[in-house]
Amino acid sequence: MPWKEVKPMDQKLLFIADHLRAMDTFKGLCHRYGISRKTGYKWVARYRELGFEGLQDQPRKPHQHPLKTPFTVRKAIIGLRSSQRDPPGPKKIQVLLRQNHPEWDIPSKTTIYKVLAEEGLIRPQRRRKPVPVGQQPFSPVHHPNDVWSADFKGQFKTRDGTWCYPLTVMDHQCRYLLECINFPGPRLEPTSDAFESLFREYGLPWRIRTDNGVPFASNSPGGLSQLSKWWIRLGIVPERIEPGKPQQNGRHERMHRTLKNATAIPPAPTAQLQQQAFDAFRQQYNNERPHESLGQTTPASKYSPSTRSMPEKLPEIEYPGYFRIALVHHSGIIHHQGHRVYVAGLLKSEKVGVEETADGIWDVHFGPLRLGSFDMRDIKKAHNDYLKLNV
Repeated sequence: MPWKEVKPMDQKLLFIADHLRAMDTFKGLCHRYGISRKTGYKWVARYRELGFEGLQDQPRKPHQHPLKTPFTVRKAIIGLRSSQRDPPGPKKIQVLLRQNHPEWDIPSKTTIYKVLAEEGLIRPQRRRKPVPVGQQPFSPVHHPNDVWSADFKGQFKTRDGTWCYPLTVMDHQCRYLLECINFPGPRLEPTSDAFESLFREYGLPWRIRTDNGVPFASNSPGGLSQLSKWWIRLGIVPERIEPGKPQQNGRHERMHRTLKNATAIPPAPTAQLQQQAFDAFRQQYNNERPHESLGQTTPASKYSPSTRSMPEKLPEIEYPGYFRIALVHHSGIIHHQGHRVYVAGLLKSEKVGVEETADGIWDVHFGPLRLGSFDMRDIKKAHNDYLKLNV
């Protein structure tokens, strides 16, 4: 004869009935029904309090969740996310909540993210595989003004059809946005004027890191340009990232993405209004927006001007005593041991340093920048006394 299937509710009723009739000891009764004594006592307590209704399965969801974000806090989170053109993420919202409401119990970043996701204010991003870190050819950065990064953000048109090429300059250590100025194109003269104003206001950095575009670089030896030549005369070392590797200036690229979202989607109606948007962004980025890499403080709280002031007259470049000093003539050549060596036309009237690195092989330097080398033994192979640099 097959066993009769007993439902959980029927089992509870039979257990209570046998308990009321004292059919066995409580321990023996629990053993017979295959339950622990703790469960048996719970069933009896519910029966005595609520009768047979108390033996029904109780809902496990609490009436009020103790961890539910209060409405006031949710409203503040949504307000911070919605009130700015550059919407802050959960980390920055958490910092801003602590600053604005120190008396509140501030939720975690995960909770803030969930609130934003529930309101449709945030879209999950696909995780990308990390890019392998390449060998960096740059010196380490420890202090403000060790390195400034500069770039022309990708060009776009304002709504009246005017081209906009924003020049951005940022301190690499503190993320302090020194300048964001709108130009109609990446031309040398306005770029030089902008840097001269920066040097007079903030002093001179030790290095400036850029890409390989104009006016920062050219196809001259060493990638030298008129702008970087001027920097070298001021005692500033130009650093150029490798072509196709914007990650070597990743902090600047990240700032550009924030700048674009905050000021250029959509663009302003005119170039003048676009500049006003850039100025407002720079004020907010430097003085109000907390940065995770700075311990959630602002760039303005970390940055201080350089102690090297802009000179009134360009100083002469100093070379080590073992270098031979050569003057670049108008045609871009230097004379070396009775022979002519073409260096670069843009270095006319400048002094370069020539160093012998091997038997007959000489390197040519303009300040700290190595331009290339020439081999005096090639004179025997040539039909004249004219040499070019090997770069």
